Amino acid sequence: MSWFETSLMAKSGVAKGEARTTHSITIADQGKFHYVYGPYVDPVIEVDPGAVVTVETHDAFEGKITSESDQPSKILNFPYLNPQTGPIYVKGAEKGDCLAVKINSVKPRGPQPVGTTCLIPEFGGLVATGDTALLNDPLPEKVKKVRLDENGVYWSDKITLPYEPFIGTIGTSPEIEAISSLQPDYYGGNMDLPDVAPGAIIYLPVNTPGAFLYVGDCHAVQGDGELCGVAMEMPATVELQVDLIKGHTIAWPRLENEEFVMTIGSARPLEDASRIAYRELCRLVAAETGMHINEAYMLLTMAGKVRLGNMVDPKYTVGASIARKYLV
Repeated sequence: MSWFETSLMAKSGVAKGEARTTHSITIADQGKFHYVYGPYVDPVIEVDPGAVVTVETHDAFEGKITSESDQPSKILNFPYLNPQTGPIYVKGAEKGDCLAVKINSVKPRGPQPVGTTCLIPEFGGLVATGDTALLNDPLPEKVKKVRLDENGVYWSDKITLPYEPFIGTIGTSPEIEAISSLQPDYYGGNMDLPDVAPGAIIYLPVNTPGAFLYVGDCHAVQGDGELCGVAMEMPATVELQVDLIKGHTIAWPRLENEEFVMTIGSARPLEDASRIAYRELCRLVAAETGMHINEAYMLLTMAGKVRLGNMVDPKYTVGASIARKYLV
């Protein structure tokens, strides 16, 4: 039996993890892209649980940075970054349900050099920002365009990085708020967590009828923390399989893959993001194993792992995980 057959999506989803209808959203289909997560726009498509949806996404800059001579501060219009494809309306989804999204593939799209990374004034983990206000002058702006494909990210003649694609920004709509796609929170959003990758299933809380699934900001590779604030950004073609788990209420996103289960928290300071993630993992382990939550707490002290998503956005993101083999 494969791990997917034992996943929450396969066991409890309306479609039981089966791939059913197929759909697509191209750049042309999308038309206007969205820069907030919220319920106040019309869905691009409506799908049933079990739908496989192929989605074209822009890079985080909506393709506006085209040359290494470009200056991001003169080209980009903050806060209009992280354009989101969608929303996708999932039929039958109601507040208190859980959306299960299996990531089948994330592939680069468009002419080379596909990848873009850069230094942006007052943005990043090791510089003064609007929130961390200092008198230091900003670092000089710098853009690097990088050729990449599914075999590697060709940083230089001497360095080839692995192609480790993932979705930087994915989530469902809040119930009433409209929140910037630059921010991660309880609904998902700009988590920049490298584990949101092909082969994983991400679980997102449903807060509004139809769930309203948004996706964008794909990365070819990123180290822990997204240190300078910008990963290897790329336009992408993403294939998602969507299912719905009725009556399964979660407070924060969760993820599972072949190796581990993970709970995800976003907050400032970073310690609070870690606490949210670990508290949710304590609750998950207790529910899955029948342990008292205090025993789960002690087990995670021995076997828990932490993954840093981003340490640069309006809120920081941490994933806490435990190997599947311990959930017995």
